[in-house]
Amino acid sequence: MIPDPSTILVIHAASTWAMAGLIWFIQLVHYPAYRQVNADFAAFQFRSPARTGLVVGPLMATELATAFLLLWRNPPGVASVALWTGAALIALCWASTLLLQVPIHLRLTIKRDDKTIERLIRTNWLRTIAWTIRGIIVAQWLLHTH
Repeated sequence: MIPDPSTILVIHAASTWAMAGLIWFIQLVHYPAYRQVNADFAAFQFRSPARTGLVVGPLMATELATAFLLLWRNPPGVASVALWTGAALIALCWASTLLLQVPIHLRLTIKRDDKTIERLIRTNWLRTIAWTIRGIIVAQWLLHTH
């Protein structure tokens, strides 16, 4: 049984805000820490994305699944265009992850390189900004439905 749109929205908001907080931590703390890791960098780089994925994966999957459910069962008070805008931002986050961050992480698994680390930090701003905007949008949805 599929929950009512209000319940879906709350689950969606929770996953979006968890991702927004997590991406800010990654942007400001985790990725800059790569600059300091020298000894056994390859092992660090191999473990870090795998462990991060244990947290990020379920949150991203929940956010994506609930976004589809919201598009299908539009909650009262939330305009369709807002839902589609939110979905587009999710697509941007996923595209950035798959097309930018994952290949950079793979490159770093092979060899520690300062320019590649800086590229990882710089390109991650796209996801940081997109998830922050999503968090604001989703908060507005919650305010308009209650």
